[in-house]
Formats: sequence, C-alpha cells, structure tokens
Amino acid sequence: MPEPMPEPRPDYRPPAAGEHAPYYATYTDLVRGDDLLALLAAQPAGLDRLLVTAAGRGDHRYAPDKWSVKEVLGHVADAERVFAYRALAIARLAEGDVPGMDQEAWMAAADFASQTLEELAAELRAVRAASLSLFHGFSDLQLERRGLASGVEFTVNALAWIVAGHWRHHWRILEERYGVL
Repeated sequence: MPEPMPEPRPDYRPPAAGEHAPYYATYTDLVRGDDLLALLAAQPAGLDRLLVTAAGRGDHRYAPDKWSVKEVLGHVADAERVFAYRALAIARLAEGDVPGMDQEAWMAAADFASQTLEELAAELRAVRAASLSLFHGFSDLQLERRGLASGVEFTVNALAWIVAGHWRHHWRILEERYGVL
C-alpha cells in the first residue's frame, strides 16, 4: 500500500518590506530559519526550563515599573491571540480595520498575579497549539492576503512571523533582564 501523502503545508517565507509596518521588524528580524511552523511548534519547549528557573519568582520584576514574569507570560499569550485573530480575519477577507490591543491597558485589567506560573505556561501552550493549527491550515493564497489591523496593513504571512518573533523577543528579555532562562 502506498504511503499517504503528507498534508500540504503553507509556504511561509520571511515577510518582505510592505507586509507590515516597520515597527514589527523588531519581531520578524529575530526569526531565523526557513521552517516557520517547526519553529512555532518548538518554542513552547522553553516553558519547561522557565518553570524550573523561575520557580518562586513569578512575581519578580527587574525594575519597579516593569511587568512581572507572570505578566510577561500573560502578555505573550494575549498578544498571540490578537495576532492570530488578525491573521484569521484577514485570511477570511474581513472588511474594515481589525482592532488591536493597548498592551498597557490590557495589563492593567489583567490579574496574572493570581495565577501560578504553571497555569500561565499551560495557557500559553494551549494558545500556541491553537495558533499552530490555524497557521497550518492557511493556503498559500491566504498567506498573501492583505488587510488592516489597527490602521496598519499586514499580510497573513507576516502575522505568523510576528507571532514567532514576539515570543522570541520576550524570551530574550526574560533571559537578559529577569535572569530566569
């Protein structure tokens, strides 16, 4: 019996100029490699190490006006949900400008301190699993679709790269400034 054909995978490629506002290069420039879906699948493995190195330090802030470790994890989950929703809305040809988030206002309304690091890590894993399923299901045609989110034009492709880069950006901060990785 012949082997089943692997499922088609969308052709994610690093976003070109004009697929997102220049600000988002802060994230996309951190992503290396040519298999974005594999990178997205691998990133949550870092949560295991974080749970060990940050044990008992979930409320730690590297400066008084900065987010705690728990808040960083909560923010990464919130932002990934927003980026994934933007990608979904654009892929499905939603009309109009997809809303974004004011990260400071959202943080003020959140209560990540009441959750454990383990709970936040589990939530982040679940969010990433949902994002992976979504990103795996887009067609090449959908990846090229453009739409507005918070007044900025994005392609679906760029939003997937932003998700990976945003995670890496915050992991770097957790390592360098919080000393928990």
